[in-house]
Amino acid sequence: MAHIIYKELSYQVWGILLKAHKELGPYVSEKQVCDKIEHYLKLEGLPYSREYIIPVSFEGEHPGRNKADFLVTDKIILEIKTTRNLTPQDYYQMQRYLKATNKKLGILVNFRDRYLKPKRILNSSAKEED
Repeated sequence: MAHIIYKELSYQVWGILLKAHKELGPYVSEKQVCDKIEHYLKLEGLPYSREYIIPVSFEGEHPGRNKADFLVTDKIILEIKTTRNLTPQDYYQMQRYLKATNKKLGILVNFRDRYLKPKRILNSSAKEED
């Protein structure tokens, strides 16, 4: 069986996403969703950073230009969208964030969908410790 990166933590985050979606529904703003997720992260006692600033990834890039919605337990980048559909650019954005932070796992989820379908995006070149 394949190794699942951060299995227990991923399930915990998934539970938080489900609770937030069930309570808010699909037609709220990204800020409202993030507020609710933050509420549940606090209740669960999970350490997190909201609007985590992604390090500069190339010379000349302005510091603080890119921000991930959440960094959970310094392991998982969580990116929330509230759009009609996820686009390839959303996936590329997560890949850039993972590479710039040297994190192994990102979770991308669109709250506009009737049913949540979080996408686990892996960074196979990450060298962080487990």
